[in-house]
Formats: sequence, C-alpha cells, structure tokens
Amino acid sequence: MKGEAVNKLGKLVIVILFLVYILVLSYFLFFSERYGRNVGSEQYKYNLIPFKEIKRFIEYRHIIGWERFTVNIFGNVFAFAPFGFLLPIVSRDNRDFLSGLLYSFEFSLFIELIQLSFQVGAFDIDDIILNTLGGVFCFFMFWILK
Repeated sequence: MKGEAVNKLGKLVIVILFLVYILVLSYFLFFSERYGRNVGSEQYKYNLIPFKEIKRFIEYRHIIGWERFTVNIFGNVFAFAPFGFLLPIVSRDNRDFLSGLLYSFEFSLFIELIQLSFQVGAFDIDDIILNTLGGVFCFFMFWILK
C-alpha cells in the first residue's frame, strides 16, 4: 500500500513537471520578445525547404553570431528533448518507438502551425526536423535509463 502511494505521488510530480515544461516552452515559443515573438509582424517568414535554414545557420554562423546559431540549431533539439523523455513516463501507452517519433513530430508540427496561424516566430520545416530529433533522442534516453 505504501509503495502504491509513492508511485502515485511520483506520477503526479512527473505530470506536473510535464505541464510546467509545456508552459515554459509555450512562453519561449509564442511570447518571448527576446526571440522575436511579435504577433502579426508585417513580413512573415516561413521555410518549406528541408535543411535550408540549418545549412544557412551553419554556413553563416560567424555573421549570424554564436548565440543565434546555438539557439536555432541546438535550442530546437534541446527544447523538445524533455517532451520525448517525459511522454512515455506520463503515458504508458506511448512507450514504443513509433509513438515517440509520431508524437514528437505532431507536437512540433502543432507548434509550427500555431506560429503560422498567429504569425508569431516563423514556420520552419527545419524546426520540425530538429524538434522531432530532440524528442526522439530523449525518447531513446528514456529507454536506456529504463
């Protein structure tokens, strides 16, 4: 009985942690002025060509600056890493590779579609690729640690 209560408390803590993660991520993706999140900017940008922006950021990193380079390339991967790690803990039904891949992709696509709809940030297929990679990477970390 005591072990069951500890498991329920642990599950509750993970669910709360997952919700806090989603809220913090939402702030940075939709509201943070530091990262250019101005609603309804006059010129909206989007990229539908895979690896175009990744290549540009790598090629022009010395001009763009290391902070923007790091935030764009590594930030997109690491920002979605907790999703891939916490999802199989929160939902036992999503512990197979296909679920981890699909939900990481769908979550990233959902975020990009919101950005497209509200013209906040930029819709970028490269972000979807990097975000999905981050989710899948930490999904594997879950399996290794499990």
